[in-house]
Amino acid sequence: MQQPSPIQEESIPIALTDSDILARAKNGTGKTAAFCIPALEKIDQDKNAIQGLFYTHNAPGRYSLKAKCCYSCSHEELALQTSQVCKELGKHLKIQVMVTTGGTSLKDDIVRLYQPVHVLVGTPGRILDLTKKGVCILKDSSLSPEFQPSIEQLIRYLPASRQILMFSATFPVTVKEFKDKYLPKPYVIDLMDELTLKGITQFMLLWKKGKKSTALTPSFPRQLQINQSIIFCNSVNRVELLAKKITELGYSCFYIHAKMLQDHRNRVFHDFRNGACRNVVCTDIQAVNVVINFDFPKSSETYLHRVGRSGRFGHLGLAVNLITYEDRFNLYRIEQELGTEIKPIPPQIDQAIYCQ
Repeated sequence: MQQPSPIQEESIPIALTDSDILARAKNGTGKTAAFCIPALEKIDQDKNAIQGLFYTHNAPGRYSLKAKCCYSCSHEELALQTSQVCKELGKHLKIQVMVTTGGTSLKDDIVRLYQPVHVLVGTPGRILDLTKKGVCILKDSSLSPEFQPSIEQLIRYLPASRQILMFSATFPVTVKEFKDKYLPKPYVIDLMDELTLKGITQFMLLWKKGKKSTALTPSFPRQLQINQSIIFCNSVNRVELLAKKITELGYSCFYIHAKMLQDHRNRVFHDFRNGACRNVVCTDIQAVNVVINFDFPKSSETYLHRVGRSGRFGHLGLAVNLITYEDRFNLYRIEQELGTEIKPIPPQIDQAIYCQ
C-alpha cells in the first residue's frame, strides 16, 4: 500500500475540517492529490450540480482556491492531467468529471454541462465564459484561480461560505494580496525544505564531441527499462527535430510544444497518457518512470520541475542528463543548490533503482 507524501499527510486532514490552507511544497511532491482527495471526499454524487471547480492557469506555481474546493495549475496539459487524477480518484465514487480548455469547442462544452457534472476542470477564460452564459452554475461549487480579474469575477458566482486552499511552490505578490483579502487566518503548511529528489536516481552522460543527437543510438535507449519517458528540450525546433530523429531510430515518439494548436496538444497528451506511445519530446507533461534532459536545464527550479515528473507519489524514478562541456558550471551549481549528486551513467543500469 502506498504511503501519502508529506504534503498529503499534513494537508488532507486539515482540509477535511473545512479550514482554509496556505501550503507551500516543491514540484513533484503530490500537491494535486493533496487537494483532489479532500475535495472529492466532500462531493455528494447524488446531487446533480457542480460542486468542485478546478481552475487551471499559466502561473509560475500552482494555487488552489476552494469554494468548497478549488485548484489551479499551469498549462492546458495540466488541466487534462488534473482531470485525469480526479477521474482516477473518483471513479469508484461515481463522480462525474469534465474538463474544458480554451481552443476546444464551446458548443460541445455547453452540451456536456446539461448532463451531470460534479467536478469541472478548466482554464479561467473558458470557465468564466460558460458561467456568464448561465450554463455553468457555481452556487454549490469550488473554484481554482490564478490571481487575475477573472478570478474576482468568478468568486462572485460562488457561495458566501467557502473554504480556500492555496497550494504552490512560490507565492508572488499578487497571491499575497489575494490571501489578505480572502484568507485572513489560513492554516499554514511550509514543506519547501522537503527533498523532492528522494527515490530518483540521477545520471549524466558526458557528450564531448559531435552532435548530441548521435547519443540517441539504438543501444542507448536499450540501457533503460522504459515504461514511458519524457525527453526535455529547450526550444521548439529542437523538440521537432529530436522527435523525428527518435522516430527514425525505430521508436514510437510524440512531441508537444507551445506553437501547436490546442486540440492537437490535447490529443497528443491523451494518447500518450493512454499508452499509445512510449516517448514524448516536450516541455511539460505527466509523471513517467524515466526523464531524459536532452538539453540540460539552466536553473535548479527547472531541474526539479522536470526531474520531479519521475518518482512521484513514492514511486522510484530515473533521470538521465546529456551533459556538454558548456553545461559543467550549471551541473555543479544545481548539485550544490539541491544537495544532490548526478553520477556518470554506468554501462548497465539496475532496473531495481527505478522500476517497481
